[in-house]
Amino acid sequence: MAGHSLPPFDACNLGSRCGDAPAAVAANRADLVQTLGLPASPRWLRQVHGTRVFDADARSADDDEPAADAAVTRASGTVLAILTADCLPVLLCTDDGSAIAAAHAGWRGLAAGVIEATIARLGVPASRLLAWLGPAIGADSYEVGDEVRAAFVDRSAHAAAAFVPTRGGHWQCDLYALARLRLAAAGIARVHGGGFDTFTDTRFYSYRRNRETGRFASLIWRARES
Repeated sequence: MAGHSLPPFDACNLGSRCGDAPAAVAANRADLVQTLGLPASPRWLRQVHGTRVFDADARSADDDEPAADAAVTRASGTVLAILTADCLPVLLCTDDGSAIAAAHAGWRGLAAGVIEATIARLGVPASRLLAWLGPAIGADSYEVGDEVRAAFVDRSAHAAAAFVPTRGGHWQCDLYALARLRLAAAGIARVHGGGFDTFTDTRFYSYRRNRETGRFASLIWRARES
């Protein structure tokens, strides 16, 4: 789906804060709903690399794009969406499909505990949850500095396995491995996905590859009850 945006946003950009024309983004989002046959327009978030979790079922959930980096719902027909272009989208659901969640896990949010905050907001035993790791930048393409490694290793020595030294003060960082460690520590054993590299795979937007670029979405929803 090419969408209505001009280059470099011409692969159906869904992000409203990356420099694309607002009318084009709105048209792309409308096409997304129609093409996928979504039960409703997604609940878009204004992602800020934090840990706030938006409850899409709350009475106060009227803000079109609340500032949050995760969302939860138990309602059928509510579509949750995470926008990314190298960061890691994490989708969660209960094994009976009664509750779902979506989280934006860039390194800052991941280190700060966005996955743990999302699990807590769902309010169900972790043993009942399944997780899917969406497309993100791969370890071979993601070099970070000492401060990023320290943000994880200072909390858990096990996180050191997700970093490989490259040059002085720099490391290859495996976001997928870090997310799996956090999910395992929280008690979630059923984890799927995690096989993409948005930097090398041109099907995806990548901020590290292009800087001026769009955003794609990872979506999760419960089908409407008949």
